[in-house]
Amino acid sequence: MQADAPRDIPAPTTSPEPRTPAGRSGRTRTGPSLLARGAAHDPYRFYRMLREQHPLSYDAPLGAWLISRYDDVTAALTDPRFTGFPHDGAPRGGPAPLGLCHGSARCLPTDRYTVVTGTVPAGHAERVERTAYVLARRIARRPRADLVEEFCRWLPAGLGRDRNGAPQEKAAAPTGDALCVRHTALRETALASFLANLLDDPDLLAALRIEPALAGRAWTETLRRDPPVQVVLRRTVAEVTLSGGTLPARAPVACLIGAAARDPQRFAAPDVFDPFRPDQDRALTGPPGCPAVALGRLEAEQGVRALLDAMPRLRWAEGFRPAATGLLTRGPRSLLVRPG
Repeated sequence: MQADAPRDIPAPTTSPEPRTPAGRSGRTRTGPSLLARGAAHDPYRFYRMLREQHPLSYDAPLGAWLISRYDDVTAALTDPRFTGFPHDGAPRGGPAPLGLCHGSARCLPTDRYTVVTGTVPAGHAERVERTAYVLARRIARRPRADLVEEFCRWLPAGLGRDRNGAPQEKAAAPTGDALCVRHTALRETALASFLANLLDDPDLLAALRIEPALAGRAWTETLRRDPPVQVVLRRTVAEVTLSGGTLPARAPVACLIGAAARDPQRFAAPDVFDPFRPDQDRALTGPPGCPAVALGRLEAEQGVRALLDAMPRLRWAEGFRPAATGLLTRGPRSLLVRPG
């Protein structure tokens, strides 16, 4: 996918510049800002510059330290010396917000979900499949369609809709550990990126018609190469030494997921979408015990199957190229296709 300037980036809550220096020189390592215009225009070029030249630097406009290398980011997401932001006690006992997960302690691995669909709440798989096929058949009748507006937006919302896709006035609300499946925006964004990557590769689409199981690898690769959440905020509990230097205690830290996921020290040809890569990694896609993570994967697999069944000749509309937008969260705003 191509990239263009993001819109509607929420203003950050800035923090005072930390008093404890990160470098041995005694001066705070200030560097380029994530909120600069250049970063918004091409975040992956900006990420590359940070990894190579500023692996640890203080972003004054954002009010946080930036870390961009794979090893540093994964450490910040798992090391107990990092905790939630902005409340120091959250999410203690639970995973960091990551991928499609909102970071609830409920997302820790558990046996409360059916084995057949991983951690998807019981009964959801059938409803996802039914919704996907209803939407796909409707789109197949049209000469031109936008998959973001007419498919990606509605498939994640299908858990609260009836057999015909109409809203259920008294749909049962998710309870307990399934609460995070309510949040559909990230799943919509990830699904749009997933379909864009598949449509960019007609040979892969052809292979999926023969071997639908490839959709799982393509989904994992999409969450790596085009993560829906590009930035995760954390805070240090104690002083932490990373590859680029030392973070002071109680420092706000912006973990650049989009940069870590394209670190050439971890992934070969990191900018290339390659579902067959031998170095696939789910460390940045979210905890396996999160229902939203499992549900997003199910929606992707059932969604592409329904689309290809209803539209064997599905392809981009003439002259259209997808463009990802956004900096904190990122994905294409439209996917114009020819169904037949």
